Amino acid sequence: MEATIITIMALLFLSFVALGVFVTVKVAKAAKRGVDRTIDQARRTVEDTTLRAKSIGQVGAAGELARLRLSLRTSMRATQEALQAGVGEDASLKESLDLFHRLSAHGLELDADLKRLEREPDRAWVAGQLPELAARTARITGSADALRRAARDRALKFAEDDLSTLSAQIDVEAGALRHWTEPETTPGTNARTAAGTGAGTAPDASTADGWGHPARPAGHAGPGAVGEPSAITAPDPRRTAYPWEKSARPETTT
Repeated sequence: MEATIITIMALLFLSFVALGVFVTVKVAKAAKRGVDRTIDQARRTVEDTTLRAKSIGQVGAAGELARLRLSLRTSMRATQEALQAGVGEDASLKESLDLFHRLSAHGLELDADLKRLEREPDRAWVAGQLPELAARTARITGSADALRRAARDRALKFAEDDLSTLSAQIDVEAGALRHWTEPETTPGTNARTAAGTGAGTAPDASTADGWGHPARPAGHAGPGAVGEPSAITAPDPRRTAYPWEKSARPETTT
């Protein structure tokens, strides 16, 4: 029994040790990736700042090479960020991202060529290569810009369509919430109202009670009066008991 307990405790201890080693390795790898990303970002920032300074402060072939590299890097980075940010919401951008990865290979090759030419001592020969390098840069950045703008226009279109649908739904809901503002009419009401208006008659105060109902003729007893059982003379179901109640809809309308 004691040997079994010792064995279980040893297994538990080894399990905890293995788990600790695994967690430590994962944390170390995550920290290394974070450090690498920070170093890469810092290096890119330094390179961009250097290229920007060269493009402004230097003239000739050196300044033109710096401008081409800066234009290439800026366009490619902006397109990559736009596509990677949108592919999570729009799966159609996956194909666009694959095309961009193929374009990135040409962009990296061009950037490497431009970087090598910065160290080329023969400036006259470098100046002769600039037109071809500028054309390559324009083709690559033009393709990258087209992908980025198409992705942006697609996202704006989807957002506009969603907003239009949402606005229509909100208008319907707002109308339903304000249902009391619409007049409620029953079949035949408009015809009777028009007939009464055309005749130019108005209810006489002497022939109407306080609720707007016609007054009963003199000597006529209502239902429930003495000498007239209410079961024989039933109330008219079309008559309104209270002014806030709807009148009963008639069987047929003419």
